Amino acid sequence: MAELATIARPYAEALFETSRSDLPATQAWLEAVAAAADTPQLLQFAANPKVEADEVFRLLTSVLPQALPERGANFLRTIIDNGRLAALPEVARQFRELANAASGRSDAQIYSAFPIADAELAELKSVLEKRFGRKLETHVHVDPELIGGVRVVVGDEVLDTSVKARLQQMKAALTA
Repeated sequence: MAELATIARPYAEALFETSRSDLPATQAWLEAVAAAADTPQLLQFAANPKVEADEVFRLLTSVLPQALPERGANFLRTIIDNGRLAALPEVARQFRELANAASGRSDAQIYSAFPIADAELAELKSVLEKRFGRKLETHVHVDPELIGGVRVVVGDEVLDTSVKARLQQMKAALTA
């Protein structure tokens, strides 16, 4: 995994530097391209030495929901020409981190035992933004194993108020 991160870093940084004036739009098309490129069948197709780079480009752009801007098409061609298609999801992740840092935001992964209603999510987001001291982009994942409560991951910080975590703490206290 560290190898992909190392490969992806220069691409993410270069794209970030050239698109500072339009980070949200760049992030949107980059996320779409990365999601499309993160399929085993496409990666296998791209790795075939008999397949030309133009064929990979045409296939990948044909599954995107909208056309790429010129900067996006040039970036994607560079990635494909250099044989770095497998690193594209990592490029998108690193780009998102750079864009978040520039805007004072962070991604917050919220794991909940049950789906969270929009009103509850807005309230939870407000509380978490105060707790972490920055604006958060929330992404909710349903994990029934938590039993109840939420587990929030922001960067390398974890706030775990789930029933599962409390039960594990009680077990550790009782067996100590």
